[in-house]
Amino acid sequence: MSTLTIASDPEEAAAVEAVEAHHAQLAGELGGRVTMLLDALDRDPASAEDIRAGLVAFCDRQLLPHAAAEESALYPAAHRTAEARLLIEGMLTEHRRIAELVEALRSAPSPARAAGDARALQVLFEEHLDKENDLVLPLIAASSGVSLAGLLDGMHDVLGGHDDTEGHPAAEGGQKSGGACGCGGHDEADVPELDARAVPHALRHATVFGALDAVPAGRAMVLIAPHDPLPLLGQLERRDPGVFAVEYLERGPEAWRLLLTRR
Repeated sequence: MSTLTIASDPEEAAAVEAVEAHHAQLAGELGGRVTMLLDALDRDPASAEDIRAGLVAFCDRQLLPHAAAEESALYPAAHRTAEARLLIEGMLTEHRRIAELVEALRSAPSPARAAGDARALQVLFEEHLDKENDLVLPLIAASSGVSLAGLLDGMHDVLGGHDDTEGHPAAEGGQKSGGACGCGGHDEADVPELDARAVPHALRHATVFGALDAVPAGRAMVLIAPHDPLPLLGQLERRDPGVFAVEYLERGPEAWRLLLTRR
């Protein structure tokens, strides 16, 4: 967190942390869905259309409302400060570009075009969030005439009802190690993989959940984790009780590979 934020009122610092946490959630879920779409083009092209449609629905349900809420709650206050005016105008331009990419993804004439639009959307959105976290939020939080906590009061689309899933212990009765798949078997060559080891820790669980949300009923995903992901499996069971069957394919020491099948 920036020195500007650290020096501000504790309530303001807590508001910044809440927004940053929701940003990580959004970026992770978007990244997981995009990864699944790109993987589907290589392994299972028949599933790419359903994954694209799910990605568009996620954008309509979360990304675009989040941007609209920021324009309503955050950007006007920052725009009134001379040092942030040009920055906010640039952020508004990026919001328009994000919306254009969502529309391009919605109407993409081919899976390959959809994949290109999806990847461009992911890169732009992540860069956009970095600017908000590193520039916009500290400016607002440090302003003596603006209360970030007050601006965000009741703004669900900005804070998102974030559940800080990193670090929660596995729930009692969650997915058990070595559980049977119960899926009738899968050809692993056709099953998409998500290597969570390559995902930043702050985004890891949200990325996995975003990828799993893109898995159709009766299909599976292989998760590669740097450790036994018992906390994540517990969160998954709380989030989607009984929806995924789990089978361990490899148990370390370098990596844990799990087959997660949507029932």
